[in-house]
Amino acid sequence: MADITVQHLAKVVGTSAEKLVEQLKDAGVKGKTITSTLSEDDKVKLLTYLRESHGKAKKDISAPKKMTLKRKTTVTELKQAKGRGASSVSIEVRKKKTLGRSAEEIATGLSSDELEEAKRAAQAHQDLVQEQGAAREKEQERASKKQEALDKIEAEKQAKLAEEKAILEAEQAKEAAKKAAAEAEEAAKRAELEAKQKPEPQPEPEPKSEPVEEPKIKIASPEIMARVKAEADAKKAKELGRKTDKKKAGSKFGGGILHVDKKPRRNKKKGGGKTRDIRLESDGKHGFEVPTKSIVYSVEIPESIIVSDLAQRMNVKAGEVIKTLMGLGTMATINQPLDQETAVIVVEEMGHKVVLRSDEDIQAELLADVIEKDGKEEPRGPVVTIMGHVDHGKTSLLDYIRESRVAAGESGGITQHIGAYRVKQGDSMVTFIDTPGHAAFTAMRARGAQITDLVILVVAADDGVMPQTKEAVEHARAAGVPMIVAVNKMDKEGAQPDRVRNELSQLEVTPEDWGGDTQFVNISALKGDGVDELLEAIALQAELLELSAPVDVAATGVVIESRLDKGRGPVATILVQKGTLNMGDYLVAGEAHGRVKAMFDEHAKAVKSATPAVPVEVLGLSSATEAGVEVYAAPSERKAREIAEFRQNKSKQARQAKQQAAKLEQAFSQMEDGDSATLNVLLKTDVHGSLEALKSSLTNLSTDEVKVSIVAAGVGGINESDVNLAAASDALIIGFNTRADASARRMIENRGVSVRYYSIIYDVIDDVRDALSGLLAPDIKEQIVGIANVRDIFKSPKLGAIAGCMVTEGYVKRDLPIRVLRDNVVIYEGQLESLRRFKDDVQEVKSGMECGIGVKNYNDVQDGDQIEVFERIEVKRKL
Repeated sequence: MADITVQHLAKVVGTSAEKLVEQLKDAGVKGKTITSTLSEDDKVKLLTYLRESHGKAKKDISAPKKMTLKRKTTVTELKQAKGRGASSVSIEVRKKKTLGRSAEEIATGLSSDELEEAKRAAQAHQDLVQEQGAAREKEQERASKKQEALDKIEAEKQAKLAEEKAILEAEQAKEAAKKAAAEAEEAAKRAELEAKQKPEPQPEPEPKSEPVEEPKIKIASPEIMARVKAEADAKKAKELGRKTDKKKAGSKFGGGILHVDKKPRRNKKKGGGKTRDIRLESDGKHGFEVPTKSIVYSVEIPESIIVSDLAQRMNVKAGEVIKTLMGLGTMATINQPLDQETAVIVVEEMGHKVVLRSDEDIQAELLADVIEKDGKEEPRGPVVTIMGHVDHGKTSLLDYIRESRVAAGESGGITQHIGAYRVKQGDSMVTFIDTPGHAAFTAMRARGAQITDLVILVVAADDGVMPQTKEAVEHARAAGVPMIVAVNKMDKEGAQPDRVRNELSQLEVTPEDWGGDTQFVNISALKGDGVDELLEAIALQAELLELSAPVDVAATGVVIESRLDKGRGPVATILVQKGTLNMGDYLVAGEAHGRVKAMFDEHAKAVKSATPAVPVEVLGLSSATEAGVEVYAAPSERKAREIAEFRQNKSKQARQAKQQAAKLEQAFSQMEDGDSATLNVLLKTDVHGSLEALKSSLTNLSTDEVKVSIVAAGVGGINESDVNLAAASDALIIGFNTRADASARRMIENRGVSVRYYSIIYDVIDDVRDALSGLLAPDIKEQIVGIANVRDIFKSPKLGAIAGCMVTEGYVKRDLPIRVLRDNVVIYEGQLESLRRFKDDVQEVKSGMECGIGVKNYNDVQDGDQIEVFERIEVKRKL
């Protein structure tokens, strides 16, 4: 029963609280007030005192009081037979129930059910203790038997070892006896020889010694000796292990019992059988100690880090980091990237140390084991890049040099990929890189200038310096490489080489014969005039540069171009810059990695290795990487994958940050400018270079009113997922030198997706520009078609004021809008309500004719006013 206060007990008993306090004091319960609580002992003392004060005998009121209840109930009557001798039997049910608590129940404070449960638990515990004791005795008996068996085996081993030792000692004694016999025989021979040389006096005959009986010894085989030694070592290791376990307090992991369970744990053996109690005896204390202070970590923070990664580095849950960010006023999700400054504040707020790391430092550490700096330098051939404006003869020059037909195979007569070729010139091989000349391929030409040793600037003598010519000069200067100018098309009638020199001199490209440092060579790519002089100039410049590179090191290079081949997978054109690239090497190129499965030269012939300044096509990368990225030969696949995954994570974080920034920017632009027309485009190309050029060109077509949105872009053919994405986003699919497969074509027909195929970049840009022009809102122009002078005003009861007019210019038409002019100032703009000629309604009145004009919703037309009639014309706009 719960404790109650003195005041509450007084209310129950029906007396005053003050009187009850006095009775408690007399009963021996002192220090109680009205608000004090009473325990069971206090109430028992009070009741005993009251009973004694009323003259009743003192007895133990805590003894159990029992009351027996009896009940008798007549349930029914049974009749034994029918007729005269029938009798009935009454059935009674008697119930007896004893109420009250036993002394044991009162002593323990438990109910009868709980008491019975406690008794059963105690009996079960006693049985368990007995069972454990029996199991422990059996275990000790089993251990003693096992120890006896081990001791027996050990004794046998010791006896065997002693036997082998005796065998070895006997053999050694036999060898010593043989040696002693040989020495005695040798001494006898020497004595006999001396006796022959000295005949007098005669030597006395030596007593014959009895022959020594050699013991019969059994020699042990090497196999037996090896087995004996192994068993001895095993026994020694076992003894050492047993002693170590004893030192660790019975646990092979040391430190005593880590956790103590109140209930025994039972493990069942495999395949069934009895359970075995594995509860360990302990003093009830944990072996694990809770750390008394928090652990401070040194957290490395790169330039951008995701919330989940930051939490993992601090060994806390991501929710704790998000909570800290919310306290700092920043709302973030578990996958949201954080900049370095925000991450530093969070780490310091959570009590850890900050270690700032830049992505370049992390990547440099990863590449430290990959890049080999030491190596013997050996001469190599030059890498020459041919640059210039479109259709100035770059590919035609290369075509003549390597005696092939490259230009004939290019779409539209222009180069749209970076091509790499090798040509033998003198004692060395020259690597030529051909770059496109169109404005859209600016990034490709920049990569061509960065990986080259020498630039040949091709300028048409009949066309002069063009925008892409200037751009090529800027790329060459930015890369810091020497340049040779080839003035092409000297065989044409309008050739003006001096004009080319004058225009290039304005770009600070001065010829040598004018006192500059740039070689100018006049050539004709079609006829081959001057090509030999150009090759000599290349050889001279390469000799001055003294080009060399280490060969016997891990290969490094750059990806010139990459594409996705349907039959062979990702294919990358790699220019080796240092070292030697061999078959089977592990590569890491940007975000891609893999192993070199096959290599081919520019003639599609398989090669096994590639030295510096050699371009090869490589199969085996995990994906078609971007052009221009660096390539490294990694020592292992694990290292290559580690570097590639680091770059993928970095790129993923950059994309997420860019997407969030784009969403905010798009939201603000929509708030400012309203909804703008958007042309969604899904772009698929054959190589990465063309993909980059097209994305840049199409994005630059966007204006404030119309925009081009690249929903997806990739390398390879058009597949079903591309069609699904285009259908969902209402996008136009553009395939540049790629086609849709059979399943994608069926889906295109079923879903009505618009697909266009191209092979020339001009056509793509022009068609997209026309499509954007169609999205532009047309311009509205007003054209005056007629003027009527008001001569008089007539009043009509139905139509109000009617202006009597004379049409002086053009014509007046009923459906066209009008303006009312007074002194050449517009005072009203509206529409005609009626147009009559005499009494007839007409649609049109021409110049020189009179008419009556009713202006709708305007009755202030006066004599001398002019009514100007005009029409609105929509004019389509173009970008």
